[in-house]
Amino acid sequence: MKRALIIIDIQNDFCPGGPMAVREGDQTVAVANRYAREFRDRGECVVALQDWHPADHGSFASVSGEPVYTLGELNGLAQIWWPDHGVENSVGADFHPELDRTLIDAVFHKGGDADVDSYSAFFDNGHRRKTELDSWLRERGIGDLVMLGLATDYCVKYSVLDALELGYNVEVVKEGCRGVNLNPDDSDIAIEQMQAQGAVII
Repeated sequence: MKRALIIIDIQNDFCPGGPMAVREGDQTVAVANRYAREFRDRGECVVALQDWHPADHGSFASVSGEPVYTLGELNGLAQIWWPDHGVENSVGADFHPELDRTLIDAVFHKGGDADVDSYSAFFDNGHRRKTELDSWLRERGIGDLVMLGLATDYCVKYSVLDALELGYNVEVVKEGCRGVNLNPDDSDIAIEQMQAQGAVII
């Protein structure tokens, strides 16, 4: 079974200085580059994901009028109101400048529908629409995924859980992930949830 490295949301907005900065988020970059070089040296694929929202995305606190990081509802789904982030074609949505883009074979965007949030690399949060990632991987006979990025307790977790549900074998590079941790234990809980569903933490 062929393997691919999946790099999730290592974008400026989620790194120190960004509006949704994940603590130590920039420390994932060197890990991602190291793994990407190893994959490319073996002739294996490297894929990167980006949050890619319209400026009026419904998950933004600035759009809902609610305080940031509080919980509400967006079109029937539970929704955390986030600071504006990952706005398409913005500097904040761009990859961290030290992430080596020359090692990336394909980039996929998520979160383009203003009416639903999209944590996962594979589906929106309502599982109403898929990204192109699953088809791209299957066309290449890829069934084993190694995943890392930002953030452990949101986009990494939901990407891993969806990948497992779709039948992929998944390894998660713990040193290549960092969490939002709205609650202090969120990342630890996310790791446990991923393991419980069959992911291997490396």
